[in-house]
Amino acid sequence: MSDVQQRIDDLVKGHKVVLFMKGTAQFPQCGFSGRAMQILKACNAGEVTTVNVLEDEGIRQGIKEYANWPTIPQLYINGEFVGGSDIMMEMYQAGELQQVLAGGQ
Repeated sequence: MSDVQQRIDDLVKGHKVVLFMKGTAQFPQCGFSGRAMQILKACNAGEVTTVNVLEDEGIRQGIKEYANWPTIPQLYINGEFVGGSDIMMEMYQAGELQQVLAGGQ
């Protein structure tokens, strides 16, 4: 595992909720990242660890390989890849994301 992949793995497994996004929670720099943060807030997700991929090109490319998922944002809960903003929205509307965040799956 490369250094970048190891850093990503440590982040994903070291925090309950991790969102790899463009920008920060306070200042998202793309609409999809902003929507992902809004969904998490609507779910009362609590503490969310965010990683601004625009600050680290290695992480920006590495996260796509880590999950074999081509787009950002990417949400991880309890070390598991959940998906991007579209999947988050679908899960939120179905009530599934709230259950996963509450640990009820």
